[in-house]
Amino acid sequence: MTESNRRDISWIFVLLAAYFVLQVGVRLATSHSLDLDEAEQAFRSQWLAAGYGPQPPFYNWLQYTVFQFAGVSLTALSVVKNLLLFISYLLYGLTARLVLRDKALVAIATLGLLTIPQMAFEMQRDLTHTVAVFFSASIFFYGFIRSLKQPSLASYLISGIGIGFGLLAKYNFAILPAAALIAALADARLRPRIFDWRLVLTAAVALVITLPHLFWLKDNLDFATARTLEKMTASGDASYLKQVSMGVSSLALATISFAALTVAVFAIVFGKSLRPALASGSQWTRLLERMMLVFLAGILLLIVFGGAAGIKDRWLVPMLFILPLYFCLKIEAAGVTTDRAFRRFIPILAVIMIGVPAALYGSVATARFTGHYERLNRPYAGMLETLRKQAEPAAILADDSLLAGNLRQDIPGVPILSVDYPGFNPDLTGRRPLLLVWLLPQKGGSETLPPAMAQWLQANLGVSAPQASVIDVPYVYGRGDDSYRFGYAWVNQPG
Repeated sequence: MTESNRRDISWIFVLLAAYFVLQVGVRLATSHSLDLDEAEQAFRSQWLAAGYGPQPPFYNWLQYTVFQFAGVSLTALSVVKNLLLFISYLLYGLTARLVLRDKALVAIATLGLLTIPQMAFEMQRDLTHTVAVFFSASIFFYGFIRSLKQPSLASYLISGIGIGFGLLAKYNFAILPAAALIAALADARLRPRIFDWRLVLTAAVALVITLPHLFWLKDNLDFATARTLEKMTASGDASYLKQVSMGVSSLALATISFAALTVAVFAIVFGKSLRPALASGSQWTRLLERMMLVFLAGILLLIVFGGAAGIKDRWLVPMLFILPLYFCLKIEAAGVTTDRAFRRFIPILAVIMIGVPAALYGSVATARFTGHYERLNRPYAGMLETLRKQAEPAAILADDSLLAGNLRQDIPGVPILSVDYPGFNPDLTGRRPLLLVWLLPQKGGSETLPPAMAQWLQANLGVSAPQASVIDVPYVYGRGDDSYRFGYAWVNQPG
């Protein structure tokens, strides 16, 4: 890496822009079907609300707005996600440039995010709310570091925007600004930046952004938190000590899962110089260390006093995404030369940037050879196309949100309801015919109308269960004659 290139890091952002454009293209080429989080966005875009359930509404609001202008489509879903990711990487790179002098390390820190599997692979595979958390954390982290190094009204404003968006992305985001506040207060040189009148602006902006949802949350706290708490505290009849043991071990495994590949890549790239570098430090490394320790302490408090027994690796995104920058700060503090390290990093980066899109596409497309099918292999569009030849539905009732969201992108002008989400229940009076669709077990099992759908019909429309039928549709990338089975029925089908 030449000296001139070190001074100019714009190539990093050009490379990342090209990469995320590639990811959009790969997603569109892989399958028209939607995965869980994508389908949730398509389904819930039928209405605008201050809250939707277990997840805060930031991503729903954003995707709803885009759908209003661009229409409901896989393209709109993929572009929104990858644009958020690009902006997140951009802000991360700008943050790295604030605290690192060596531009080779700025590049390694920024592109090092791709060494974190939960961010490079999982966020592309399906996640939406976690993408929003990363986006919000990147905004906050940039504003926070800038407020400490180059304080201004704008930097405190940016921090407030990041906090507001983050609290609307996932509730556990709250630990990040708390950890940052405590970490900065512990340093006498940084303390004046916290006891600054502009911090009032940060708090005010965050409050204004979150206020509509806070009013909703006040009346729907159980609805908003029950599912998350159920996931976290799923320890069965285990004793308190067993629950704590399960929680601590799951946190340890999640941390290892999150950090292991990044540590391995840095070990390969920097070789023997990495170990002594880890013993070096600076004001910035100590700040990040305190932040990570406070964040992990907050998780431990949830385990010990909140009953949390299962910590997932993606829940660590709001804090551990700073790992590549942390390692680069350590390396710079140790005075390690970076020319050879950067040359070693490039081929690893190339493998990741080619391998991740290839793996995402291959996991679906290779089904034609293996017979192993993912959710993206399910032929929702083919099923709906066939059923619309029988009659044009005026409304659709699906047995879950995954199915409802997939139908929504292909028939956006028709209200689509889901049995598993009673919060959306428009008036269907006069909307006939009503199409009922549900997923069938692929090996045996009942082909009749699911009891929950029959109960819904009776409770909401006073209609008895209609006669059920079955349709077999070839898989997307199906092997031979393999097909997926759907159950369906009509209410007041013409003719």
